Amino acid sequence: MFRVRDDFRRAQVAIAALFCFLGLQYATWASRLPAIKSKLDLGEAEVGLLLMACGAGAAASFPLVAILTRRLGSRLLALLSAFALGVLLLALAVAPNYPVALLIICLDGVAVGCLNVAMNAQGAALEVRYQRTAMAKLHATFSGGSLCAALLASGMNALTSTLAAHFAVAAVLLALLIGYARPGLLTEDEAAPKAAPEPAADEPAPAGRRRLSMPSRITIWMGCAMAFGTVTEGAMNDWSALYMKDVVHASAEVAPLGIAVVSVMMVLARVFADGWRTRWGDGRIVRVGSVLAGAGLAVALVVGGVVPALIGFACVGLGVAAVTPCVYVAAARAGSDALALVAAMGTTGLLAGPALIGFIASGSSLVWGMGAVAASALLVSVCATQIHWTSVTDADADADADVNTDTDAEPAPNPAPADRTPLTDAPA
Repeated sequence: MFRVRDDFRRAQVAIAALFCFLGLQYATWASRLPAIKSKLDLGEAEVGLLLMACGAGAAASFPLVAILTRRLGSRLLALLSAFALGVLLLALAVAPNYPVALLIICLDGVAVGCLNVAMNAQGAALEVRYQRTAMAKLHATFSGGSLCAALLASGMNALTSTLAAHFAVAAVLLALLIGYARPGLLTEDEAAPKAAPEPAADEPAPAGRRRLSMPSRITIWMGCAMAFGTVTEGAMNDWSALYMKDVVHASAEVAPLGIAVVSVMMVLARVFADGWRTRWGDGRIVRVGSVLAGAGLAVALVVGGVVPALIGFACVGLGVAAVTPCVYVAAARAGSDALALVAAMGTTGLLAGPALIGFIASGSSLVWGMGAVAASALLVSVCATQIHWTSVTDADADADADVNTDTDAEPAPNPAPADRTPLTDAPA
């Protein structure tokens, strides 16, 4: 825990603490699933339902998240949902039976949905307020939190097999992250727009109307891009090792390298992606990256072999790394309702993707299943051509949201005034 004097860096590190928090919290209980299974005497199907309950809670939280974001603001919603996640982690450690654990995990999914939207709204507000890219590095810290959780689980397993002790230590770390993040988060005044533009005919109603409305065409395209992107990510995490073992007949030592290559490339790409976004624009990064991912994987499937597979997997990790950060920024600038819907569709893709690939593989072969992953990556590029992309230095981020003839949105030569307020919660 350290102090940062620069206003931008202080806010960036505070928001990064939220991303790290979510990765740490989720991976903590996920890493102890074997212990939870043994403690509650669960079968394989019950464990699968437990995992589905978390995702279902996150996906179903869309209406609630949209309302809470408007009423509470992203800062307060992030802090409340983070506090709830810490409490739910402790509750899971002492859950007496399966139904109670199922309820806790479902509520955990709802809280995850709330924090996911709130912290991405904070990240988008940070970019607009300071006219600097930051979202990709923020998403990289989520992976860092997951890594910390894995190391903590390994260390605690060496000391004790008690879930309560492990989750109590994790809860202390989570509380420290919340305490460190709270002072540096952007306030609601900073996140509020100066003036709301008039909505187009097919756009959501102004924020003064407190009921949900039909999403705009642009929002639907953003949701589809997010869904196809998370399908690609989720399927690679779940099926790459099996493809290496069963299709290209890699050794037991080499087979796990598939997921390792994807993960390492994603983290490295997210570290550098903010600079790429500043130079080339979000739209171009998403389109070129998704084409690289889809084409690289497709070529690897056609050629076959261990080395081509690893190269294809590296292309996927490099190509899709910036997709979710860029789409989250675009959705946040379209308003809280759009951000909540896009986040829900991303969660749905992350859940449905691996299962869909499994159905395709069982009906034909895993090669065709991985081919569907390549097609999903290419579909991200198609969706990206229909999205109105804006850079953090654009003078008018809300102008003509439905005009998509120029989707590159290159960074403007002259930065916007320093006192410009973010558009994160502005109605589309």
